[in-house]
Amino acid sequence: MLLEKLFVNNRGQYQGARGEDCVLADPSLRLLVPRSTRTSSGSVLVLLAFSGLAILGLVFLAAIWAGKESDAAALDRQRQLVNSRLLDQVRGVSQDIQLMGAGYASLLLADSAMASGKHERAGATSAAAFGKIATTVFGYNAAFLVTPAGELALESDPETSRRFKWVRPLLQPMIQDLEAKQHGTPQGSTSDPQPSRVELMRLEGRPSVAGVVSVKSSSNTNQQQGNDANGLYLVAFRFLDGVTLDTLSREQGLAGARYARTADQEQDEVAFQIEATASGEPIGFIIWTPDLPGSRVIGRLVPILSIAGLVIVGLFFALMGRLRRSLRELSASEHHARHLSLHDVLTGLPNRALFAARLEQCLASMKSPGRRSVLALVDLDKFKEVNDIHGHAAGDELLRGVVDRMNALIEPGDTLARLGGDEFALLLPDAREGDDSHILLCNTIIGALSKPFQLRDGDIVVRIGCSIGIAAFHDAAQASSEILRRADVALYEAKTNGRGRLVEYDPSLDHRVEARENLKNDLRLVLADHAHLPDSANNASSIDPGRLEVFFQGVHRADAHGRLSGAEALLRWRHPTLGLLSPDKFIPIAEEAGMIDQLGHWVLRSAAEAAAGWPADMSVAVNVSPSQIRHRDFDHHVLSILAETGLPPSRLELELTEAALFNIDEDAQATLGKLRSRGIRIALDDFGTGFSSLSHLIQFNIDRIKIDRSFVRLLGTQAEGAAIVSAILGLSRTLGKATTAEGVETEGQRDFLVAAGCNDLQGFLFSRPMPLADFLPTIRSTKAAAQVVR
Repeated sequence: MLLEKLFVNNRGQYQGARGEDCVLADPSLRLLVPRSTRTSSGSVLVLLAFSGLAILGLVFLAAIWAGKESDAAALDRQRQLVNSRLLDQVRGVSQDIQLMGAGYASLLLADSAMASGKHERAGATSAAAFGKIATTVFGYNAAFLVTPAGELALESDPETSRRFKWVRPLLQPMIQDLEAKQHGTPQGSTSDPQPSRVELMRLEGRPSVAGVVSVKSSSNTNQQQGNDANGLYLVAFRFLDGVTLDTLSREQGLAGARYARTADQEQDEVAFQIEATASGEPIGFIIWTPDLPGSRVIGRLVPILSIAGLVIVGLFFALMGRLRRSLRELSASEHHARHLSLHDVLTGLPNRALFAARLEQCLASMKSPGRRSVLALVDLDKFKEVNDIHGHAAGDELLRGVVDRMNALIEPGDTLARLGGDEFALLLPDAREGDDSHILLCNTIIGALSKPFQLRDGDIVVRIGCSIGIAAFHDAAQASSEILRRADVALYEAKTNGRGRLVEYDPSLDHRVEARENLKNDLRLVLADHAHLPDSANNASSIDPGRLEVFFQGVHRADAHGRLSGAEALLRWRHPTLGLLSPDKFIPIAEEAGMIDQLGHWVLRSAAEAAAGWPADMSVAVNVSPSQIRHRDFDHHVLSILAETGLPPSRLELELTEAALFNIDEDAQATLGKLRSRGIRIALDDFGTGFSSLSHLIQFNIDRIKIDRSFVRLLGTQAEGAAIVSAILGLSRTLGKATTAEGVETEGQRDFLVAAGCNDLQGFLFSRPMPLADFLPTIRSTKAAAQVVR
């Protein structure tokens, strides 16, 4: 039953529906998981994007910092070189002034031997010559020989006198300092033969290196000259902003080096301050454009780094885009997988798990008085036939069409779910007391599904229907399993009472279900008795399930004599309380309970045992189910029964319905072929009422066609009946198939069938189904009548 499939096989799902599945069933909660996933994915992407940009920024900052550090180191190195060159200038002037002082001293010593009258002229001439040496050879801008008092020691031209007068105030402190140092030196000390002093200062408004050296001469010479001091002083200076600066710029690579009195360098220039040695005050600035290797490298690398950065950024964002798409696809895939776990793939409807959760939620929310809900189970009628005739693709299209029609009728708050196959469940959560709108809705669904369905773009038109069982509930304490059981009971009642109808659950239906279950148990017991104990009278069980019996209905020749040619075995169950039951009362139960193979095996054996004692020209026909034919060892079972009972294979005829032929595979077809090869005949029962196909008559090598009683009943009442029966008989003669007409009840029907060329007749006109004990006298009387005719 549907209830068993829904609860027994899915018990774990319903337990889970109270927890995780119930949460997922709520649409608002179900959407939270994908949204949090998208938020988490977005956060990861933002983090990765910021991380990538931060790394790229750090690379650029590191490159700039390295360039700046390199520039700072280069600039510091250049400043040190400039300072070193200035110190070199000071040391060079100190050395030069010592040499020039020694030279003057030598000249003065040479002139001391000359006459006093000649001394002044000779000394002047020597001093002038030596001054040219100082300016031309040593590269000084001016040189003076002065007395300790700061006066020119020799007569000079007006220009020289004027120039010395201009610089004297700046040079005098050096002379005085050197004079003081000289007087403080002990007499006869030789540690500093030529005392000197060199300073950086501004002379004539220009930065200069000035040096003063003592020019020592003999006492005699000094006295002869009439000087009060012990000696003379040589003063020389060199400007730093002219040739000296050009030389410095060329040697040290100072681009655009220039001198300025103030620090007026441009933005791309640096200034080096020259400080006076004595006072430490600035005397000027050397300004140049520094060589900055870091900036130069950065300047060269910026285009490359920019292009590389753009490429990296492009690749990074492309990667981020791809990663984002991948995360989006993963999220969509997760959402799709979650959706598939809770929905039917074919129709998109909620599946069993989601429907169970919705039902639990509906029960949990039933608190307000006067509110009730309705559960309806919908089972399609004749869907299996459509699936078998037109294929699974057409069946799937039909299911989608069914869902579309039902969805068009229900309200947005209702839940329509597919439980499996052609079974659906409909939950109506808002059905008020005294309101029969759910009855109206279910009847509308039955009417909508009973209308034709056009499949494959109108190439196929099918008609089905549906049966609906409903159960109303208004108590939250009721278990969902009990509600489904009630709806399933109502559905079974609708299906057993003709289908295409609606049945609402009523407690009285439980008695019918109980009776059905009791009948199933009795059938199981009776089969067990027949399987183990041939004589059911010896059954020691306290429960009497009754006994199965095989009845026989004769088949007669369609001629003037109507001689008995065989019989069809028909199963009956003699129940101790229900009386004699026809197959339509218990065969569906046997099929549902999986007992049909065992039952069919027993009928075949019983019929073969009975027919083995009949005349040799009589055959027996036995119905077999599709399940029996699909059994792997069916042919061995049949042949073993024939061997055990002694019935010749040529006297056995197996009857299959058209539906059975549609449900067998190649192995079952091969099984039928083996049985035919041994002489067993195959008959197609109820021809024309199910899946009539001419290909089956040829493909399965059918030996006999049995015309259904519904066509025979039309004979004499409707013209179409005669036409249909005549067509079937004509087709059978053309294909070389024997024919048997079932349900012959009037002489008019018999006469028409005989005249139309039917081979055999079966029906109440000749005999009713009867037990073997009653059928045997019929055989004997037929045999005696045949002897009389002879």
